[in-house]
Amino acid sequence: MEYGIKFIYGFLLPPGLFVTLLAVVSFLLFQKKRRAAYLTGGLMLFMYFSFIPLTGILLVHPLEERYQPPAVPKGDVIAMLGGGATLGTPDMNGNGQLSGSAANRLLTTYRLYRQTRLPIILSGGKVYPDSGVEAEIGKRQLIALGVPRSEIIVEKKSITTKTNARNTKQLLDRFHFHRPILVTSAFHMPRAVLIFNKQGMHVTAYPTDYLVSRKVFLYPGQFVPSNGGTAFTALKEYVGILVSLF
Repeated sequence: MEYGIKFIYGFLLPPGLFVTLLAVVSFLLFQKKRRAAYLTGGLMLFMYFSFIPLTGILLVHPLEERYQPPAVPKGDVIAMLGGGATLGTPDMNGNGQLSGSAANRLLTTYRLYRQTRLPIILSGGKVYPDSGVEAEIGKRQLIALGVPRSEIIVEKKSITTKTNARNTKQLLDRFHFHRPILVTSAFHMPRAVLIFNKQGMHVTAYPTDYLVSRKVFLYPGQFVPSNGGTAFTALKEYVGILVSLF
């Protein structure tokens, strides 16, 4: 019963509502304006397949499968890329929190530190006016978890993956590191590795923050439009990879 209600709601609430409205308009136009009906129907199908979870899963899977976290990561420093932060929001020991992706990356970075005792580079600045400074927030939270202040290097000017790579390279040269273990979201890792390599760094990829499960399951919910945005996240990465090749 609950799944049936969710299925219906999926077509009555945005973005599924737009698909439903386009389907109704296409049906009404079909008798008198076939060409307009076909155009409307085509737009409806495009929106439908753009918003169903299955499309996003199929697009994200190749990105997240590209690299696997090594059982014994080898390197001399852990480099974590920022992934968003809120400004001024209450935290247990200060203000500002890392967003979902960045928080997952920080958790993995902390666990890697516990395993390797390697120093940490946090790369991430203030991306938008209402964003927190990602590296500073991450540093405060790592210190609260017990990581010594002296083991954390903050790089707080980067606002893109390209600037992450360029500024991290400067820190590697400054502190004489040569083999960074790169921590970022699994869907973002292929683009990040490509950009870091172009800056002359050969990283050990340690992906985290997976968006989809390893195995694809088919059930009704996979065909109901949602606002998860997984497909658009994947498309952004594919476009970014294409641009980074040139």
